This record gives sequence, structure tokens and C-alpha cells, in this order.
Amino acid sequence: MQHFGSFRLDTADECLWHRGRQIALPPKQFAVLRYLVEHPGRLISHDELLDAVWPETYVQPQVLRTYVLELRKILGDDARQPRYIQSLPKRGYRFLAAVTVDGAGPETHAVTAPAGEESRRGAALVGRAEELKALQAHFDALGKSKRQVVFVAGGAGIGKTALVDAFCRTVACTEGAVVVRGQCVQGLADREAFYPVMEALAELCAPPHEERTKPVLARKAPSWLAALERQAPDGSALTRERVMSDLCCALETMAAETPVVIVLEDLHWADASTLNLLAALARRRASTRLMLVATVGVHNGEAVELKRVKHDLRVHGLCAEISLEPLRPAHLEALLRGVLEQDELPRDLASFVHERSEGNPLFAAAMVRHLQAQRFLVRVERDGAGRWEARVPLREMESGVPEELEQMIELEIGRLSPREQRVLEAGSLFNVAFPAWAVAAAMEDDLAAIEETCDGLARRLALVKRAGQDELPDGTCSGFYVFAHGLYRDVLYQRQTLSLRARSHVHIAERLRALFAGCEARVAREIAWHYEAAGQRSKAIAALREAARMAKERQAFSAAVDILECALRIAGDADQTERELATRGLDAELAEARKSAQGAEDEKCAGQKT
Repeated sequence: MQHFGSFRLDTADECLWHRGRQIALPPKQFAVLRYLVEHPGRLISHDELLDAVWPETYVQPQVLRTYVLELRKILGDDARQPRYIQSLPKRGYRFLAAVTVDGAGPETHAVTAPAGEESRRGAALVGRAEELKALQAHFDALGKSKRQVVFVAGGAGIGKTALVDAFCRTVACTEGAVVVRGQCVQGLADREAFYPVMEALAELCAPPHEERTKPVLARKAPSWLAALERQAPDGSALTRERVMSDLCCALETMAAETPVVIVLEDLHWADASTLNLLAALARRRASTRLMLVATVGVHNGEAVELKRVKHDLRVHGLCAEISLEPLRPAHLEALLRGVLEQDELPRDLASFVHERSEGNPLFAAAMVRHLQAQRFLVRVERDGAGRWEARVPLREMESGVPEELEQMIELEIGRLSPREQRVLEAGSLFNVAFPAWAVAAAMEDDLAAIEETCDGLARRLALVKRAGQDELPDGTCSGFYVFAHGLYRDVLYQRQTLSLRARSHVHIAERLRALFAGCEARVAREIAWHYEAAGQRSKAIAALREAARMAKERQAFSAAVDILECALRIAGDADQTERELATRGLDAELAEARKSAQGAEDEKCAGQKT
């Protein structure tokens, strides 16, 4: 038997065990998992894994991805913050968990991270000294037998798990301290009560803690031990208040003398029973050295029940919350040095990655791996040492969205309704903030209905947020919104067909002309930009020329020059025939506008002298 987390891999019967329950795996799926488990801690390339599982047979590498996806579902693993199987794009996989073998102590068989892995883990923690210190302060308070409940909150990839990992490694050095973890899994909340709690209990009742903890559970909460060993026919019995009280008492007893830290990951996916148990543990008054740490991903919004529990505990001073913010530029530089394992970074890399990642550690690391895979960053040998250097000036290239982040974002978008997806796609037509009226125009929909959808998304998710309100020339008020991260906007924009984008841009341009009829010069560039984005350069140039004419009528000659120069720039991207038709007489108009602008400037200077 090979043990990792709360799982046991039975190589004799070729099956997987979890909390006493046997999980049958198809032969090839078992073979993939077995090879990963037998080679923990190191990179296993796609070719190596294919050769091991399909010897002398050609198999498409894409097959591996299918098997790994299925294994992640079985293990309750998260590709974004993996505990078991880490994907290294374009390279292969790495098994992360510590593995022990029956008859051998966990210390002698624990996985040792390969060179560079520890540096990456350390790098992921840059800029989190205060947060780590705060967690340690809560742990120190256990010395006064005062229970602690701490929520670690932040968006996807902000470093919640990395922070908690570092904290747990520190706590593990405390004599007698016990640290166990339970993982909430999306989609299980409605099907399996107490899933993360049972996972944490399985760790409590496994070596090296079982001799101290299992007798307490058997004495104080026997029904929980029976459920853990799958002797209880109906797990729903564990939701009864009396039985929940038994577990609270058992955990408090375990933590009476030495600290017990229970980490619940991704609490936003927890079932109601788990949340009620957490609330009950927080509210009890018995002296104990029990600490609950829960990570909460605000990118998913918070379930109503979780929001209620957090608010209730916060009001009564029974919990603390540590919110993780994006990394500052200096901290991001330190992270990149750790990822590349070199002190001097390629020119412009830090500013380029910070701009694209907006300080998100996961996004930043993924961006660097993407640059390496695309060979924008290349490994060169200098003075007998290898180092990463930029092959092209980073500021001059379009890097695109890293594949692993694109998949992650697509999964988030895929959970939304088709209408919500279409609303966000229309919003992605704008570079920064998108107004609701423009989305309504693009979709040929009602403004009030679009605002209601956008406000609903902003309330539920951190994907978008309301940024303000504009009053349009016709007196209508329209809210405008921003995406939480530019990469979300990029993915939403690229998932639309060219024809759909073009049609939407034209609808927005025409709505702008209608809204600002008589004063189009105010939004001429915006109108032209949408026509240009739709590939209709002639209409873009015509709109600019009309705006310039109106500007000259108001004697705003400098504005007219700027507008006509913009028209010439757009014309430069058109084919010869289109350019000749669209720009006929444009040079003369521009020359006249420049002459008028110079005359107005001369007249102004003369007036100032007199």
C-alpha cells in the first residue's frame, strides 16, 4: 500500500482506497496514477508517462490530459492550486503529495521537493510577511487555550493556499501540534455532507496521530468514527445536532493540551452542514487549543449560507479575516527571481508581467511559463552559467493568454448562463470600463435588463464590479462596469467570432451617433474606433471627417487637425482602393485645418502682445 493524503493506492488489487471505501479504477487510469505516485516530487514528461503506460504503442499525448482530468475529479484536486497532480504546460506532470509505504515511517519516505520547487514555493510567499505574521499570532493565542477561527480570503491565484502551506510548515515544527486539512470540492455540497470534515478526520485518525486521536473519537463521537470507517449505513445521521455536538466535544478534547489546527480549503464550495459545524465550533466556550483556518475564494462569490455564517461570527467577534491583495511591483520582482532562479531579470520582464498579471502571483508565474514555452524567454549560457533572457523586446510583442489560465477562466465563464456569458462578451469589446448602454446596443437589448444582469453578476462574483454611472445626452442614466482582471476581458473577447464582434462594434458606433446627434465631434474617435474594429474603415474615416467639419464650424481648428490626422492613420491600414475612395480631398481638408489653426494661434499671440 502506498499512502498519500487520505488515499491509499493498492498495487496488489490495482484499486484506490479513500476513508475505507474502495474506488475501482480502469487499468490505464490506475497505471497513470501508479506511475505518478511511484515517482513523487519530480517532473514526469509526457513522453516518459506515455512510454511507461503504453509501451510500444503510439498514443496521442492528448489522451493523458483526459486521464489526468478524471484522476483529479476522483482525488478532489484543483488544477489551479493542486495538492496532488501539478500540470507543467508543454512539459508534463509532477506528483506533489508526500507518499509513504506500509512498513516505513512517513519521515523516511516523505517527498523531497526537487531543486527549484522550494524556491518557487518561497517565491510565492513574497509580500505576505504581514499575513503570515497575523496567522502566527492567532496560533500563539492558542497558548491561552482560546480557540481561533480565521478566514483567508482572496481571488483566484492570489496565494491563499501558498500562505496557508507556509503557516502549516511553521506549525508542524511546534512540538505536539497537529495539522490536518480538508478540501471542499465544487459540486459535492448537495451530494455529500461534511466532505471536507471527513477528510480532515481521516488525517487525524491516520498515522502518526491515530494513537492519540482515534480513542478520543471512539469515546466522544463514536458515530463519526463509524461513518469514517464506513460502518454507518446513512451518513445523513451526522447532521443531527446532538451528533455535531459530539464531534465538537471530541475535537476540543484532542486540543485540550496540544494545539490542533484544522484547515478547510475553498470554503465557498462547502455544504451547509460543514458551515454549521464551523459556526458551532466557533461559538462554544470550553477552553481548548483548537484553530480553524478556512480559505475563501472571493472570485466565486460567496454562497448565502457562508456569507451569513461569516457575518454572524464577525459581529460577535468570534473570527478574524485576512484578505490577500495583489502583489506590489517590488514583491512581484522577487517572485519572478524565484521562478526563474536568477537574481537579474531580463529587461522589462517585471513591468511587463506586472501589467499583464496585475500583481496576481498565479497569473504572474503562468505568464513567465507561457513566455518560456513560446520562446520569448530563452535559456542561454553565459560565463559557464545558464540564465533566462528575452529573445525579443517584451514591450513589442503580443504574448496572448497562457493556456492554463485560459482554461481556468473558461471554466469560470462556463458556469454562467448563456445570457450572462453574452453580456460579458459584449462588455469585453471595451478596453477598460464598459457601459451598460453599449452592451444593450451590441445585443439589441433593453438597457434596464442589461443593467440588472450586470448588477447581478457584480453582486455574485468578483469577475466584474460596478464602477459608476454616466448621464447620457438624452438624459438616460447608464451604469458602467470593469473586469476584475484584464485577462478575463481578453478571453471573453477572443471567444467571439469575428463576425459577431464586427456586428456588435457597428451597433455600438451607430448608437453613439444617435446619442450624440449634433455633437458627434465629442465622441468622434470612439465612433471611428468601433467602425475600425468592425473592419469598416470607410465609415470610420467618414465619421471623423464629419466631426472635423463640425469642429471647424465651432472654430475649434486644433481639434479638427487632431481628428483629421486620426483619419489619415486609419486610412493607412486600408487597401489602396478603399484608401483612395475614403481619403479623396482629405489632404486638402487637413492642410486647410492646419492653416486655420496656425492663424488662430498667431492671432492669439498678437492679442497677448497688445
